[in-house]
Amino acid sequence: MRHLPRVLIVEDESAIAELIAVNLRHNGMSPVWAEDGARAQLEIDAVLPDIILLDWMLPGQSGVALAKKWRSDVRTRTIPILMLTARSEENDKVSGLDAGADDYITKPFSTQELMARIRAVLRRRAPEQVGGGVTIGALTLDSSTHRVTLNGQSLKLGPTEFKLLNHFMNYPERVHTRGQLLDKVWGDHVFIEERTVDVHVKRLRESLGVAGSMLETVRGAGYRFSGQVT
Repeated sequence: MRHLPRVLIVEDESAIAELIAVNLRHNGMSPVWAEDGARAQLEIDAVLPDIILLDWMLPGQSGVALAKKWRSDVRTRTIPILMLTARSEENDKVSGLDAGADDYITKPFSTQELMARIRAVLRRRAPEQVGGGVTIGALTLDSSTHRVTLNGQSLKLGPTEFKLLNHFMNYPERVHTRGQLLDKVWGDHVFIEERTVDVHVKRLRESLGVAGSMLETVRGAGYRFSGQVT
């Protein structure tokens, strides 16, 4: 399943927020709207966005104050922030960038330009993907076609199980702790418990059938993927 970039729109004018949201959906992104800093923080606490569109003038905390706060928090400091504002003076732009904004666009703005700016920021941030195909024993995974085969027979895996297997197969014989798997497979987009890893590993083993024994539990440590079917 393709990850739709999650865009948090922090904007108190609903008409502007809806216009942006419609264009984001049209461009294959997932918008979330917050009308002020307090609501935005609740959204961030629940699920980290891929990018924040931040209005300067907001009820309560200003966009500049919010940008400074999120830049000082280790969990949110790397999230790109694109500041939207009616302030067009050079010193205002400098203030916004100094507060931690990655980019700055003034109102009124062209939605085409806004989408182009968002795509540019997301391209710069896109993590390196483990691509291509990998084969261990009779098991083959092709990340470009999202297919897994065992002895030439196609296997059905859920999206999380596929990502888990992709990671395991690209780093065979290495012991992975649950925390490491959360970081590498789930990332910091969702708060989940380490036991969730166990549930998905169990599902992965079941999906792999006879090859499920290649995925070993290392007691007290985590999991290891070997090239042997036991």
